[in-house]
Amino acid sequence: MVGYPAMVLAVIATAFLAFGLWVHHMFATNLPELGKTFFTAASLMIAIPTAIQIFCWIATLWSGRLDLRTPLLFVLAFFVILVIGGLTGLMLASVSLDTQLHDSFFVVAHLHYVLMGGAVFPLFGAFYYWFPKFTGRMLGETLGKWNFWLFFIGFNLTFFPMHVLGLQGMPRRVYTYPAEMGWGSLNLAATLGALMMALSVLLFIVNVVGSRRGGALAGNAPWGAGTLEWSVASPPPPANFELVPVVHARDPLWEAPKLPSHVTGLANDWREILVTSVADAELDHRLWLPSSSIWPFLTALATTLLFIGSVFTPWAVVWAAVPVAIGATFWFWPKKDIVEQRTGSERNPLEVES
Repeated sequence: MVGYPAMVLAVIATAFLAFGLWVHHMFATNLPELGKTFFTAASLMIAIPTAIQIFCWIATLWSGRLDLRTPLLFVLAFFVILVIGGLTGLMLASVSLDTQLHDSFFVVAHLHYVLMGGAVFPLFGAFYYWFPKFTGRMLGETLGKWNFWLFFIGFNLTFFPMHVLGLQGMPRRVYTYPAEMGWGSLNLAATLGALMMALSVLLFIVNVVGSRRGGALAGNAPWGAGTLEWSVASPPPPANFELVPVVHARDPLWEAPKLPSHVTGLANDWREILVTSVADAELDHRLWLPSSSIWPFLTALATTLLFIGSVFTPWAVVWAAVPVAIGATFWFWPKKDIVEQRTGSERNPLEVES
């Protein structure tokens, strides 16, 4: 990743600024003018860290050797769609323009370009990328590209005309409109695009079902990736790593091996994980994990009932807190076998070995 520190800081800045821009969805309401000014500024400022992320991604692609298979196609589409959605978001950050376009199909188009571009396209890419890891088989590349192109073209055919419809005044949440408004052709195009997306998703389902049963075997690292999950078999064994590796680089499989290479001293008859220091990721201590139990589920169920009941009466918080406390108490109550295991494990120190 080119500009990794800048990328991380940009993600943090995006999360921080996001807390101060949600009111741009309410510019058409009776808000104080000074408040609108602050939220307009935040809505415009978030473009800066977003642009940093996009330029880091572009530089990473520019400095690499692209393998234009299905996962990367969805990632490239993610860049394009998200940039378009971000640009229309800057337009809607203006109070005067947002007031005119509020509750129109322009807002519908912007919303889908951000959500589909920011979530659905990368999720498709991630599914194609990690499917061989959790199944051991590759998704079909031909069906994958049909899936991509039908979805990409269908998406733009569906939602890009909505920008024009919104600028022409077509409101959302209205199921019909007079023919003389002249919106029929663009709505027909949007309908055809939606059918293309539906066909694309159908091909995706066919691809998943067929590949799960008889797809090409993936092997350990079908993409030649540098991250640690591709160093074990596909699908991974129950314990992941026979020996817990010590990681010395962000892409350990692309770096020359360094010593120490792995950790020894972990138990093999109960579940425990390693905890490292925050700053340097140095080995710190082991954390014992509880054995299988019904109490986490019962505690979660009681907590759910507490929150649902609190909608109707505040007394629900009082009464439902009792089963929550009981469930949490039994959940965290020390077990005799775990105490004995912990005592025994203290004689089994952790070490790093080459």
